[in-house]
Amino acid sequence: MKFIHTADWHLGKLVHGIYMTEEQRYILEQFIALVEDEKPDAVVIAGDLYDRSVPPTEAVELLDEVLFRINVELNTPVIAVSGNHDSAERLSFGSSWYKHSHFYLKGKLSNEFTPVNVAGVNFHCIPFAEPGTVRQLLGDDSIHSHHDAMRAIIERIQENIHGDGPHVFVGHAFVLGGKTTDSERTLSVGGSGCVGSELFEPFHYTAMGHLHSPDALKHDTIRYSGSLMKYSFSEASQRKSVTVVEMKENGSFELSERILKPRQDMRELQGHLEELLDPAFYQSQKTDDFLKVTLHDEGTLIDPINKLRQVYPNVLHLERKLELTDAKKKNSFNVIEDKKKTELELFKEFYSDMTTGEFSTSKQEVLEKVIEKARKEAFEA
Repeated sequence: MKFIHTADWHLGKLVHGIYMTEEQRYILEQFIALVEDEKPDAVVIAGDLYDRSVPPTEAVELLDEVLFRINVELNTPVIAVSGNHDSAERLSFGSSWYKHSHFYLKGKLSNEFTPVNVAGVNFHCIPFAEPGTVRQLLGDDSIHSHHDAMRAIIERIQENIHGDGPHVFVGHAFVLGGKTTDSERTLSVGGSGCVGSELFEPFHYTAMGHLHSPDALKHDTIRYSGSLMKYSFSEASQRKSVTVVEMKENGSFELSERILKPRQDMRELQGHLEELLDPAFYQSQKTDDFLKVTLHDEGTLIDPINKLRQVYPNVLHLERKLELTDAKKKNSFNVIEDKKKTELELFKEFYSDMTTGEFSTSKQEVLEKVIEKARKEAFEA
């Protein structure tokens, strides 16, 4: 049988104050066309359908439309689990009757470990869950980390691995050895968020979500499909694709990638301001891409961001790269010290990244009081 492995759609994603919903719609139109062309026996979505537990209305409507077109109009079974960005409870809504149209969505972990069988392949669907949740659900006090939790879950699954056909694990986790980017939310402090790859040996193929690159992990049977789009500049050099899996009756498989091309790429530019504004340079560029620009100019520049946006309207981030001469290197500690930001400045940057609203004077006054109170309590303690 053939299935398409995808993950990390992150619908409703906000990048540098801009909602990516319309760009996601553009990519998902390509994905639907791919499903129509490939005619797979199933589409597997390994978590993080949404970017947050309470997604924007437009994101909910987009997911509803896309899943309807794939599952109902194209008559393609869909197998999906929730990720760490999703709300398990919200995604679980309707799952009992979704199955009647071969839409198998497991949002919330339960004691039910019976696999979904599609075209002779057994899909073991395990949504993301915190170790404490798994510990309580399974009544196992030895569970303290994500590795412990996954080990206990797979032990339960193995009790139900019966019958013929290949076994595919569908999950959302950080497998030890995987390469991260700035877009992935940390699962736990330190190494307790990792799970060992050896846990997945009982399965012929593991369709994993969470890490955003298809090259995040090199393993014979465990694969990250990667995200549909680039969601931070740390992903600028990554290709984005979905994985087509041709599964044989004996459990062997063949993989192939299908590349998805965004309407506006996310990439980096660097150079001197004058060079970047030279028509001889920018006429060879796709100027409406989402850009991070690093300027090499020294000295004062007057309003560089607005000058750049006259040519590149979607500059999302601008920074300076000042080359230190030998004479300057001895003052490097002072340069670093000068770049330290106050709590207020850091919060304003965070607010700008996470919302589209204005950080008004009244909001600043409230935050200043909170910071002052926290400082006072810390000093008194």
